[in-house]
Amino acid sequence: MNNASTHYDVIVIGAGSVGTPTALSLAKAGLKVLVLDALPSAGQGSNKHAIGGIRATHSDPAKIRLCLRSIEIFSTWKEIYGDDIEWHKGGYVFVAYREQEERTLKELLRKQQSYGLNISWLDASDLVKLIPYLNREGLIGGTYSPDDGSASPLLSIHAFYKHARQYGAEFHFNEPVMEMIVRGGKIQGVKTTKGTYNAKVVVNAAGAWAKSLGNLVGLTIPVQPDSHEAAITEPVQRLFDPMVVDIRPAKGSANFYFYQHKTGQILFCITPSPNIWGFDTRETSSFLPMVSKRIVEVMPSLQHIRVRRTWRGLYPMTPDGFPIVGWSKEVEGFLLAVGMCGQGYMLGPGLGELLTRMVIQSPLPQDDEILSILSPYREFAGQEKLK
Repeated sequence: MNNASTHYDVIVIGAGSVGTPTALSLAKAGLKVLVLDALPSAGQGSNKHAIGGIRATHSDPAKIRLCLRSIEIFSTWKEIYGDDIEWHKGGYVFVAYREQEERTLKELLRKQQSYGLNISWLDASDLVKLIPYLNREGLIGGTYSPDDGSASPLLSIHAFYKHARQYGAEFHFNEPVMEMIVRGGKIQGVKTTKGTYNAKVVVNAAGAWAKSLGNLVGLTIPVQPDSHEAAITEPVQRLFDPMVVDIRPAKGSANFYFYQHKTGQILFCITPSPNIWGFDTRETSSFLPMVSKRIVEVMPSLQHIRVRRTWRGLYPMTPDGFPIVGWSKEVEGFLLAVGMCGQGYMLGPGLGELLTRMVIQSPLPQDDEILSILSPYREFAGQEKLK
C-alpha cells in the first residue's frame, strides 16, 4: 500500500522563476503540491543569473497580459506579504538612434497600445528630459512604458518559496527526476534518485533542462539553452530610472540593455549574436569590452563607473522566441511551462496563476488567446519582435 505522503495533486519539476511562483499559486488554491529540483535550493538554475527587469512591454497579447499581472504581483508584494523584494517602478525605454529602429518601435507601439499597454512615443527632447544623461547626438526618440520596473530575483524567489511553503507546498532539493511514470498515456507520477511520488498532473518548469525532461515521456520539446552574459557595477548616486534598451545590432550582439537598480548598481546584459548554444556558463573576456563600448555610446556619463563582476546564465530559447505553455496531447496530465527565452522571471508570477487556472479548470476569458499564442503545437514560424 502506498504511503499517503507520496500522493500529491500536482508535482512541479523546477524550483525556479516559473516553478516556485507556480507552486505558491497552486498551494494557495488548496492543492497538495510537491516541487522537485536537482539543485540545492530555489532559484539556483537560471533565476539567480537574471538582472531583474520586469516589463509588460512585449509585442504580443499573451506576454503583455501575463506580465501585466506579474507587475501587479511584484509591485504589491511588500504591501500584501511584507517582504521587501526591492521593487522599483522605473519604467522601460527603447531608444531609437536610426530610422530603422524608429520605424520598428512605432509599428510595435500601435499594436502594444491596442493591447492596453501604457506606452507612448517620446521625441528626443522629451526623452532627454526623462533621462538627462542620454547621448543626444543622433537621438531620434523612443518608446516609454512607465509602469514597468525591476526587483531582486534572489529576494523574490526566496519570498515566493517562503510563502509557498507556508501555504503547504513541499520542496525537495538535490533530487533530480529520473523517470516519469506513465500508464495508458496518462501521467501517474515520477521517480527520483530518492523516491517515487504520485500525481495526476506534472508541470515541466525545468527551464534550460526542459527538453531532457520531455525526453522521459517521449516528447521532443524545442527548447535549447543560449548563454547570455551580464554584469553589475559598484553602487552610485541615482542617475536614471528606466531600463534602457537599444535594439540596434552590432558585432557580437543583437541588442543590449541596462538599468540602475533600486540600490544604486548599474546592471547590463546583451543578446549575443550569433547565439551561444549550450550549457557553458563560464564568463568570457570579450563581453565586457564589447558591451561597455555600446553602453558608453548611449550614456557617456557611465564610462568611469567600476564594474564589480560579470556572469553568464542560460536563456531557454524556442524557435520563435515565445514560451511554450499548454497541456501535452500525447501524455495526459503533463503540463508544459517552458521556453521562457530569458523572461521567466518577469513571466513567472502571472504564468503561475494561469497554470493554476488550467489545473483547477477555472479559466479567465483571456486565457484561450494566451494559450493559443503559446501553444506547444503552433507552427513556430514567426519571430518575437522584442526578445
